[in-house]
Amino acid sequence: MNKAVRIIGFLGALCVLHLGLTGVARADIKIGVLAKRGAPQCMQQWGATAEYLTHKLGEKCTIIPLKFVAIEPAVTGKQIDFMLANPAFYVEMEKKHGVHAIATMINSRNGKALKEFGGVIFVRADSPVQTLADIKGKKFMCVKRSSFGGGQMAQLLLKENGIDVTKDTAAFIEGSQHDNVVLAVKNGAMDVGTVRSDTLERMQDEGKIKMSEFRVIHQVKDDFPFVHSTRLYPEWPMAAIASTDPGLAAKVEAALVAMGKDDPAAKSAKVVGWTAPADYKPVADCLRAIKYGAFAGE
Repeated sequence: MNKAVRIIGFLGALCVLHLGLTGVARADIKIGVLAKRGAPQCMQQWGATAEYLTHKLGEKCTIIPLKFVAIEPAVTGKQIDFMLANPAFYVEMEKKHGVHAIATMINSRNGKALKEFGGVIFVRADSPVQTLADIKGKKFMCVKRSSFGGGQMAQLLLKENGIDVTKDTAAFIEGSQHDNVVLAVKNGAMDVGTVRSDTLERMQDEGKIKMSEFRVIHQVKDDFPFVHSTRLYPEWPMAAIASTDPGLAAKVEAALVAMGKDDPAAKSAKVVGWTAPADYKPVADCLRAIKYGAFAGE
């Protein structure tokens, strides 16, 4: 009898172990996405990408919208397996926590493939501010000081033109989301704002604003289809955190690069697709120049 009980107990333990392992295997693959325009818009834009990856990998993928302040805790706490955030977050998380890019997003504007983006500095169309120098003494709003296209790019441009936004403006305020910055300038609450290129055009497409209501300061005249004031930098990378299984990372990379421009996931995200990781050294150079974060002491 005792032997039979021991055998039954052993078999039961094996079942529990099997169920535990099965539970681990079936855990969602979590993709943390910087929700630069808020969680609902983030899910609307990237939810189809999770569905696409779920289909391609045969494993459930879930989008986790993250606020700016939640990115690093999600990485260090291993709350996510992959991170989709601006290049500044990427180079910081690479330097501090060993994340590594597996693919770079190819943005889209009227069907044109764009592997870079910039920052735009803007005012109301009726504003007396005409040049970068005129920004001195004015109320200036960025998205977040940790926002690359919506803050850091403009900060570097202004520094290169002798303006310290932390000292030379009447106020240097964070708007938290790109839409908030645009609407604050539109409503006259702020004199000057900066957001990433493509924000104004997308908000116009959504019927929230008209481009004619604003004037771009220090506009760069080139063939880039979005208005911008700064130089261009490589687009957002998809990155695997250090603890993510390399085999899984390789599968996600292959699936993203294989995404066609007509796939529902690409259309929902308003991208052409994905490509091999770009060189993000210029991003690190920007952070080093404005003495930000992990690059402040270099």
